[in-house]
Amino acid sequence: MAAWYLRFVWRTTRVTIEPPHIYDEVEMPAIVAMWHGQHFMAPFIKKRDNPRHRTKVLISRHRDGEVNARAAERLDIGTIRGSGAHDGGFHHKGGPAAFTEMLEALKDGYNIAMTADVPKVARVAGLGIVKLAQHSGRPIYPVAMASSRRIELDNWDRSAVNLPFARMGIVASEAIFVSPNADREALEAARQKVESELNRATARAYEIADRTGGKVS
Repeated sequence: MAAWYLRFVWRTTRVTIEPPHIYDEVEMPAIVAMWHGQHFMAPFIKKRDNPRHRTKVLISRHRDGEVNARAAERLDIGTIRGSGAHDGGFHHKGGPAAFTEMLEALKDGYNIAMTADVPKVARVAGLGIVKLAQHSGRPIYPVAMASSRRIELDNWDRSAVNLPFARMGIVASEAIFVSPNADREALEAARQKVESELNRATARAYEIADRTGGKVS
């Protein structure tokens, strides 16, 4: 039912993408970063008829994650189960195995989609996604999606439930690369860059959806 609902929302939504030629410019396989709670429509970023767009998503082993995993698989998105920790790594909750699986998926040509937040701390990027970019050599693309018609929940991740018959803004950042030789300071700088670009993309996506702060089509 969740997958059916998300398809219905997508098919009745008018979408504006910035930058408009991002699909021609993105370097795949890529790591797609989103904020938790803003990720429900993320499966539709992928173009189903393009084999280069095949994607796997990191989903926690928590009970709520099981619902998300089943919906993702119905929408032709592969799943990797596990999550990070408050220290910014992947040392708990199936993290080490999930990290290895993500590295293998990127090596095999899959894109990886994941939320960047530290678990249960909204809008604070963890080091896990940065370390994935460091060890894989693949770029991170912060991406935000926002709908003009939505229900905003009062929970830790400020979830926005997308509603049908809406305008949607999808905004992507430029690629963020992390050197394989990055030291602690370089990793922290990359983490801050992911965080700031996600915040910028999110603000712009809401401007597009709500028709504020600039001209949109």
